Amino acid sequence: MSALPHLLLEYAMSAPNALANQTSPYLQQHADNPVQWYPWGTEALQLAKQQNKPILLSIGYSACHWCHVMAHESFENEQTAAIMNQHFINIKVDREERPDLDKIYQLAHNMLAQKAGGWPLTMFLTPDDHIPFFGGTYFPPEPRHGLPAFNEILQKVAGFYQQGQEQIQQQNTALATALHQYEHLASEQQANISATPLHEAIEQLSENFDSVNGGFGGAPKFPHLTNLEFLFDHYWVMQQQGKAAPETLEMALFSLKKMVLGGIYDHIGGGLCRYSVDELWMIPHFEKMLYDNGPFLSVCAKAYQICQLTDRVEDAKLFKRVLQQSADWVMREMQSPEGGFYSTLDADSEGEEGKFYVWQQEDVKQLLDEETYELFATQFGLNWKPNFEGAWHLHTFRERSELAEKFNLPIETVDEKLDQACTILFKQREQRIRPHRDEKTLVSWNGLMIKGLAMAGRVLGRDDYVQAAQKAVDFIQQTMWERGRLKATYKDGKAHLNAYLDDYAFLLDGLLELLQTDWRNQDLSLAIQLAEVLLADFADPEKGGFYFTAHSHEALISRPKSYADESMPSGNGVAASALHRLGHLLVEARFYTASEKVLNAAWAHIEQLPYAHGALLLALNEFMNPSQTIILRGKPELVAEWKAVYIASAQPHQVCFAIPKQLEDDMPVVRQTQADIVAYVCTGMQCDAPITDIEAFKQCLKAS
Repeated sequence: MSALPHLLLEYAMSAPNALANQTSPYLQQHADNPVQWYPWGTEALQLAKQQNKPILLSIGYSACHWCHVMAHESFENEQTAAIMNQHFINIKVDREERPDLDKIYQLAHNMLAQKAGGWPLTMFLTPDDHIPFFGGTYFPPEPRHGLPAFNEILQKVAGFYQQGQEQIQQQNTALATALHQYEHLASEQQANISATPLHEAIEQLSENFDSVNGGFGGAPKFPHLTNLEFLFDHYWVMQQQGKAAPETLEMALFSLKKMVLGGIYDHIGGGLCRYSVDELWMIPHFEKMLYDNGPFLSVCAKAYQICQLTDRVEDAKLFKRVLQQSADWVMREMQSPEGGFYSTLDADSEGEEGKFYVWQQEDVKQLLDEETYELFATQFGLNWKPNFEGAWHLHTFRERSELAEKFNLPIETVDEKLDQACTILFKQREQRIRPHRDEKTLVSWNGLMIKGLAMAGRVLGRDDYVQAAQKAVDFIQQTMWERGRLKATYKDGKAHLNAYLDDYAFLLDGLLELLQTDWRNQDLSLAIQLAEVLLADFADPEKGGFYFTAHSHEALISRPKSYADESMPSGNGVAASALHRLGHLLVEARFYTASEKVLNAAWAHIEQLPYAHGALLLALNEFMNPSQTIILRGKPELVAEWKAVYIASAQPHQVCFAIPKQLEDDMPVVRQTQADIVAYVCTGMQCDAPITDIEAFKQCLKAS
């Protein structure tokens, strides 16, 4: 009988924990840990309170390299697990499924540690009120790089919880007060909304601009795609007003070009990695996130459009190639057979970061003929020293125009040979063991990709991109739209978790972009329903703006309104832009009034640090300088003809909805016509006389 406790302990250490039945791939990755993990929920929270044990909250995601490292070093270690199980109730959270928890505890970490957090996030919470009293990110198994050993942290935190209750209570009270004050940092009265933050943001971005390598700030370097979109839009507005700002355009184009020529971009398969570990954009953190690549398509589409309008022929070719390659990657590797888009590709394969993507010089030589190899090696630095752990990760050292001059070849020949080389290497790379793919579908991230594909399809004339976006919309509506509300996540036939602000805002934004590309009544109907839920379930009726969680959401230690951009655009900023456009399309005052209320509520935040609020700056730019909105109505063949005329000369600060007559039934859009074709052209609240002659329509577009 004396062996029984030991046998029970062995069984407990080997049995799956409470994560085994979760839908999140990240949580499933930890189901066999000896740590007795729980998902966030009533069971774990009540257990912590009953046993008076602090909560160890660990937040990460499936493609996170350092999450894998800490899991292998600590969570798979039986000695570490025994300490965790003895002293704590251990809760594992997928930050992609529960961004509400991640936002709150990242902010709390920032307040406690006075520095930015990240993933994995490791926080220790009191069991009664779930307020953190200590935390950090990655902790190693033994002391290194100035970080204490994780086991040492566990022992000290457990001891401090037992001995320092008075100090913990005082600190928790102060933190709760700080979180409350942060929540309510808002304009107490009607803000004096002006263009001042737009110009201040340009100055701040200029100060942080890397004029040698592009981008903003030093290593590690993130794409900051919303800032690039803001720069493009601000440039075009200034251009229309006769206030040329070429430095704004150069800053955006130079940065984007350096990214797509750098190693953060996958030159063989398409798609953008999450960030670069160096200031040259040479070596990325190799994970690919859907939430980066949706905005990446949008920004590349705008760059291509602007380069065409400003006669930058070679840059237009570059952005077109990148746009096509990346959209093809999304459809090939990230879209499920059901229609929704998967979430991420891991940084690691075969246990090594970047192994899927890097090359050996001799392998490339064997795949290409001599002339093509010389071109390829010169472009991507294979004649230089290895740049990633004894191998070569592709980074552009010479542009194609430079290669044409160096090798005395027509640019068409260079393009043909390098495109062929990339195709050969792609086929070879497809035989490798692939990185893990997180196959859950998130509405918010899908909304970003729907927008990106819709824009790519429109500027490139690619119906397959548009159809892929529509397929994703149909999937969401069929599987994740229940009783007039969205579910946030879907995997293995199960949609669950009530959706967040970003889900509604990003999908609404994507639908409005898709409606410009190919009008479907069901998309407008869904867009209106999403907008109504935003106003009913998320809006602050007193101070304006939108909470990140719905009014019916579980009570947490904080209920933030997200104004600054983080790894994704601000949900409030995207909602403000989308509601403004929808309000003008439908002539519905409630929607564009709600948009203005967002700006008013966020004004104190925007004024503090304008350039950190890129999505809100886009909304502010739209509020101060409304887009020209064009609505085409009439016979299908004439609508298609006029739409083609518009697309050929379309400008970034224009919006066009082409609605064939047979789709007019039961539509809430008020502009209807008995004519064969008519164009309604409005800027803000002011509309020109209806246009029924195509030559007059062309002249109107030229004058814009």
